[in-house]
Amino acid sequence: MLPRLLKRTPPQAAPPAERTHVVAGRELPLKVVENDRARRLTLRIAAGGAGLRVTVPPGVSAREVDRFLERHRGWLEERLKKLPEQPLVRPGIRIPVRGVPHLIVHQPGMRGMVTVTAIDGQPALVVNGDVRHLPRRIADFLKREARREVEMLVARHTGAAGRRAKAIRYKDTTSRWGSCTSDGVLSFSWRIMMAPPPVINYLVAHEVAHLREMNHGPGFWKLCKELCPDTERCKAWLKRNGTALQAIRFG
Repeated sequence: MLPRLLKRTPPQAAPPAERTHVVAGRELPLKVVENDRARRLTLRIAAGGAGLRVTVPPGVSAREVDRFLERHRGWLEERLKKLPEQPLVRPGIRIPVRGVPHLIVHQPGMRGMVTVTAIDGQPALVVNGDVRHLPRRIADFLKREARREVEMLVARHTGAAGRRAKAIRYKDTTSRWGSCTSDGVLSFSWRIMMAPPPVINYLVAHEVAHLREMNHGPGFWKLCKELCPDTERCKAWLKRNGTALQAIRFG
């Protein structure tokens, strides 16, 4: 008797790690991340609608990811409609610096510099050099401002809290404004320099408070409010306006 031949199921193609997905008239970068601990597919929209991230259990096929996205198309469209526009930093638009809108003005010639000035009585950022580098020069300007102001605030609040920071780092994060590691490294998004000064102060106080309280319990919030009495108002401002600041594109 001849052995029975087993019918083999052709392997399903794994989803590409990165591609684009069109939804609500936008072509968005899509990142598919396989996670051994995942038990189901999950979908997340990056800050400002800059992209999509699907986390999948091992072995999920590209077809399953496509079906999952199609099932959630309505949800995606509704969420994306509510997100702010993603303005590209360029001459003629205004971006906030310490909460105050500044007109971006390009002046060719000279080496690339950013100067804070007033034009017709209105705050402005004058950027010299090649216009192609203008977004990066403004981002670099905000980073320099962040280093100067944040480090001063860290020194003030660590002194009041009786703790020392091991290091201060600056990032362009899309999921959080700041962080504090267990060994005392503080990290901040340099975009916080677009927020009003009280909000900048609150963010620094928040992360410094974590040097003593690595949680969000009552003890943490008590210390945070001691360092920044305006905590509740500033926390609400950042929740209400933070996504718009993260949506601004610097390139």
